[in-house]
Amino acid sequence: MAAAETTSEGTEANSGGFPPFKTETYPSQLFWLTVTFAFLFVVLWRVAGPRIAGVLAEREGRIAGDVSNAERSKKEAEAALAGYQAALAKARQSAQNTAEENRKRIAAEVDRAKAQADEKARQASAAAEARLTKARSDAKDRILKAAEDAAIDIVSRLTGDNVPPAEAAAAVRSATGG
Repeated sequence: MAAAETTSEGTEANSGGFPPFKTETYPSQLFWLTVTFAFLFVVLWRVAGPRIAGVLAEREGRIAGDVSNAERSKKEAEAALAGYQAALAKARQSAQNTAEENRKRIAAEVDRAKAQADEKARQASAAAEARLTKARSDAKDRILKAAEDAAIDIVSRLTGDNVPPAEAAAAVRSATGG
């Protein structure tokens, strides 16, 4: 048998050529090509096609869901931003109102304190003026009394006469114009 195999191998080797290029095998090659193509077409059409279509539909649905979630999140973010800005504007207005109220209250307190200080200064000035007027009057009286005493003393030293205090007071008043 080994000899027969050698012979058949030898004849195949001697018959030469690449089997797909042999024209005698074209009809069987075309038959098997058609059968294989039809089998692969049916497998792809019935098995792989629906799976691929399902994956594509799932991806499309996931993308559409993600887009709708993103749009919803964007609207929520815009609403939150609008609420934040409204709250911020309200807080700013409240702070401005509080600051204005405080400014007015402080201005009123300053005006009241200034009025009190002005009143105290006016009262102190009036009291000082009264003390000054009294001091001037007292000083004038003392000066006039000293002038009367001096006039009495001068007349008594120069002339040796005693001048009554009433005359001395009248003489000092007529000399001073008072």
